Amino acid sequence: MRAPDPIAKNVWRLTAPNPGPMTHTGTQTYLIGHEAVAVIDPGPDDPGHVAAVLDAAQGPISHILVTHAHVDHTGAVPALAKATGAPVLAFGPATAGRSEGMARLAARGGVTGGEGVDAGFAPDQILADGARVAGPDWQVTALHTPGHLSSHMSFVLDDTDIVFTGDTVMGWSTTLISPPDGSVGDFMASVERLAALGRARYLPGHGDIVPDGPTEALRQAAHRRAREAQVVQALEHGPGTPGDLTTQIYHDVPQHLHPAAQRNVLAHLIDLAEQGRVAMPDGTLEQGRFRLL
Repeated sequence: MRAPDPIAKNVWRLTAPNPGPMTHTGTQTYLIGHEAVAVIDPGPDDPGHVAAVLDAAQGPISHILVTHAHVDHTGAVPALAKATGAPVLAFGPATAGRSEGMARLAARGGVTGGEGVDAGFAPDQILADGARVAGPDWQVTALHTPGHLSSHMSFVLDDTDIVFTGDTVMGWSTTLISPPDGSVGDFMASVERLAALGRARYLPGHGDIVPDGPTEALRQAAHRRAREAQVVQALEHGPGTPGDLTTQIYHDVPQHLHPAAQRNVLAHLIDLAEQGRVAMPDGTLEQGRFRLL
């Protein structure tokens, strides 16, 4: 059985055995507390990982907290909930918090999205932004941090410098933003909110600890602004499809990563349209040609 990594007082980490181009070394599952244990992001549907989480718990598991409803974070939820009887807490199902604009895009069609979404996920308890959840030796504050997914939450471990950031801020890569599930505008607001907290250590859903979280959050916001500028620059040469623009902008990125890159480009195009700077095509957004206004 894999031993958990001690991260801080009352905090342990287990890396799920699901490495890949979108998960890095695997999904990070965190455990908090001794007398009553909170599990953050149980991970994928893997019996061995569920057994490792149960074995790693310092006491009975009393809460299951979920940052967002992607299957690499929620696949193990049913098994862990059944084994422990602990309630599952989250902002809501996968589409909770979706903006009116993204809802209209979803209804319009022509935007696939849905990569890895756990459409059947439904928490036992809904956490509002700012809600607090506590055990005998820990307390977390839940923050709604949409962008990667409209229902994404981060969890501040109160009285520490730790924030569990899920897939909003990671040290190994910027997050995927795939509309209508994700939004560039929401992401920018979320990373700036996290940075403003001043909490130093980010414990992400993938990859290692981010030791200077606020600096990394602002760096990723700057990276998004730079990508936006690249999209605008490419459109200055004439209208283009998301695929056309991806080839121009990500010419130095391996081809197998282009599908994810194209989702990010589409997210930027939609955000630019919401800003009134770009015109959307009349037909399908994924194949249509966008142009500057």
